[in-house]
Amino acid sequence: MELKLNEMGLIPAVIQDANTLKVLMLGYMNKESLKQTQETKKVTFYSRSKKRLWVKGEESGNFLNLVSLENDCDNDTLLIKVKPEGPTCHKGTDTCWGEVNEEGISFLNELEEIIKNRRESDNESSYVKSLFEKGMNKIAQKVGEEAVEVVIEAKDNNDKLFLDESADLLFHYLILLQAKGFKLSDIVKVLELRNKC
Repeated sequence: MELKLNEMGLIPAVIQDANTLKVLMLGYMNKESLKQTQETKKVTFYSRSKKRLWVKGEESGNFLNLVSLENDCDNDTLLIKVKPEGPTCHKGTDTCWGEVNEEGISFLNELEEIIKNRRESDNESSYVKSLFEKGMNKIAQKVGEEAVEVVIEAKDNNDKLFLDESADLLFHYLILLQAKGFKLSDIVKVLELRNKC
């Protein structure tokens, strides 16, 4: 990885949640902290005030677990995607800008990737793989069955069953979208266009 360090031998590192894509903080790294981050998978900075390497979370336990690391087009800034353990800011907030960092909907992006991987896997016992192998009619039929089950549970008062069936419907809908060559983001674009009308 070719990097352009500043006159102090440092490079800024933008820290982003790998799931929510929310920017959590900005820190600085030198070659040694970058190497330690890659080896330990715990994000390590160079502290300009302490003048030493500093593992984020070494005192609080709120570690930043490395997912990926990339340099920008000019090789003078790093983008580090992480899975945070607890709040990132020393003031106790999720981000250094006081924003809330919730997983929620962003997990669906990860779920789409899981479905894709299972579809392409060699695991013959994979439910997802077997559904794709049965073809479009079976996938569409399964979405229909799950939709009916959601309607049935909506008329009752068992919230757990309603949520379970809703999760099943959404899961099978994501499979249907992939079978048709689309992603959930394609549906979001349609909804955004409708909202502009």
